[in-house]
Parts: sequence; structure tokens; C-alpha cells
Amino acid sequence: MEYRKLPRGNDNERFSVLGLGMGGIQNTPADEIEEIIKKAIEHGINFFDLCAAGCVYEPFGRAIKGQREKVFLQCHFGAVYDENGEYGWCRDFETIKRTFFWELEKLGTDYADFGFLHCVDTHEDVDELLNMGLVDYLRKLKCEGRIRHMGFSSHTPDVAERLIDMGDFDMMMFSINPAYDFEKGDEYGIGSVGERARLFKKCEEMGIGISVMKPFFAGQLLSADQSPFKVALTHAQCLQYAIDRPAVLTAVPGVQTLEHLDTLLAFLNSTEEERDYSLINNLDLGKVAGTCVYCNHCQPCPCGLDVGLINKYYDLALAGDAIARGHYEKLSVKADACMACGHCESRCPFGVRQESRMKEIASYFER
Repeated sequence: MEYRKLPRGNDNERFSVLGLGMGGIQNTPADEIEEIIKKAIEHGINFFDLCAAGCVYEPFGRAIKGQREKVFLQCHFGAVYDENGEYGWCRDFETIKRTFFWELEKLGTDYADFGFLHCVDTHEDVDELLNMGLVDYLRKLKCEGRIRHMGFSSHTPDVAERLIDMGDFDMMMFSINPAYDFEKGDEYGIGSVGERARLFKKCEEMGIGISVMKPFFAGQLLSADQSPFKVALTHAQCLQYAIDRPAVLTAVPGVQTLEHLDTLLAFLNSTEEERDYSLINNLDLGKVAGTCVYCNHCQPCPCGLDVGLINKYYDLALAGDAIARGHYEKLSVKADACMACGHCESRCPFGVRQESRMKEIASYFER
């Protein structure tokens, strides 16, 4: 395992380049969650992102009991849980504070290594968090030793730069993968190639570490059928790509089973050739002809369809994302509303046949 030092941290704050995200493990039995964390630590993983459902914290706490000093925990201020323990997004100050101390209790610790502003994607988000006093609250917790460092998660380069320029933050969580960086991702792959590259370089210059979310683009980069490049990359290639970006300290893909963890751990024994992702240099826009890349150049739809988002949820569902169906069902206008007017097909830069695609998607979700 390779370890990288937090630029603004002490000499002991060195993070494994392969970390783990807990965001999708909520349906895993508690004893298996505990076993996954213990095995991860045994194999040198020491960095964990705890944006997770409420049921994850107790088994996680059991797994790290007696070895808290071996791990670094990234906790999110603004990620909360409903009465069923499901993750949710929140901007209520009292709920956020209460949730953090509940997390510490369940984890069996009195501090988090990182207190993160959760999902700060717009300048309005920044203004709201400043006005409600959450940034000041994190400063207070840092002074009290309840958090060791301040950080934030974002998908938006110019918003991230604004936060970095405040001078408080030592770590940023950002989505990094070839689909996003080459402008072939979904609505979370925000920013041009140049904007994203400048952000990563700025983090490096200012000593801000990056933890990487979505290194596999929700698994789509691992499948030739689902990848916007129409070429399958491997886990090792995607992970190496992520940790090669400037300022990146660790990548935190999610797991749901011990088998998933074993797949990730195989990266540690992969060869240089197996990690080589240079093939993406030979990919061009022609490779994605006929494939929706969620660019929304077809908007506005006369029927009110969010064509890009509908395609995204369909692709995620095909890739095995169980949550995608729920997101699709919440759409106010679904694929079956398409009236085949030809508007989107006339504007699509990739020649996608959206009329037949909408029929296909409607039929799939009806089944």
C-alpha cells in the first residue's frame, strides 16, 4: 500500500491511496460490514468516507474498536438520516449538529479526522452555509479537538475554488474519473477539461489534499456497453487514473460485499501494465457516436422531458444501481411522455436516436 501525507497535516497523517466509501453499504448485513472494515484495515486501508446510512455507524464502530488510531474518518455536516436510517441531505443547523454527535457516539470515538461541508455545489450553497454559521461551527469544533481538519465535498470547480480561497480547508472531496475529466459524464461532471485541471493544480499548489469519489463513474467505465467511450476500463486503470491527478491523496470507491473489497484489494498486487490507462489518449468523440452522454444539448424538450437525466438513470439501472429506479420514479415527466416530435434528435451532437430510446426506457421501467 502506498501512503500519502496530508500537506497541512502532521507526519502521522498519511493516507492509503486506496480508501473506502460507505455510501452504498447500507443493505449489507451488519456483521459483514464489520468484517469488511476489519479486513480493509488488515490490508492497509486507513481512510474511510462516512457519508452513509445510519445503520452503518454501529458496525463500523465495532470494527475500529481498539484501533481508532489506525484510521482516518471523513464525516459530512449536512448528510443526515430519516427515521428509517436512510441517508438524506439537510441544511437545518440543529439537525446537522445533533447528527454529528450521534455519529461519534455510534462510532465509539470523540473526534472525526475531517469535518466536511457536505455537497457544496453552488455559490448559493456557500452563502447559505456561511449565513447559518456552519463554517464558524466547524472552526469551533476544530479548536475543541472534535474535528482535526476542515474539508468539503463538491462537484463544481469554481465553487470549490471559492472555498479553497477562504483558507480554512485542508481537504476536498471531488469526483474524478476519465468520463468527467473528458466532458463525457453526467450532470455531476461539472466543468471543462481546463477548469477541472486548474482546480486540481491549485489544490496541489495550496496544499489541499483531494479524496476522490466516483472513480468508476458508477461502474459505467468498467463496461464497454455502458461506458461513454465504448471501451471498458479496469478497476486498476480507473484507480490509477484517479490517484495520478494532482493533489489526490486517496480514492474512496464504495463496496457492498467482501467480494467487492477483494476486487479493490487486487489493485495492490496489479502490475504497472495492468494499471496503465494510456489507452484513453486514443479515444475521441467519434467513439461515443450514438450514445447519450447527458450533455442536454437537446433541451428544452417540448414535452418537458429531462432527456439527459432519464438516460442517466436508465444507464445506471442497467449497470446494477438499485437506487436509479427510485430516482427515475420520482421524475414528474417520464420517458413514456415522449411524443416523437424529433426536436431532441435534430439537436443531438452525437446522433442519438432518442425517440426509440425513450420507448426502450419506458418499457424497461414498466417491467
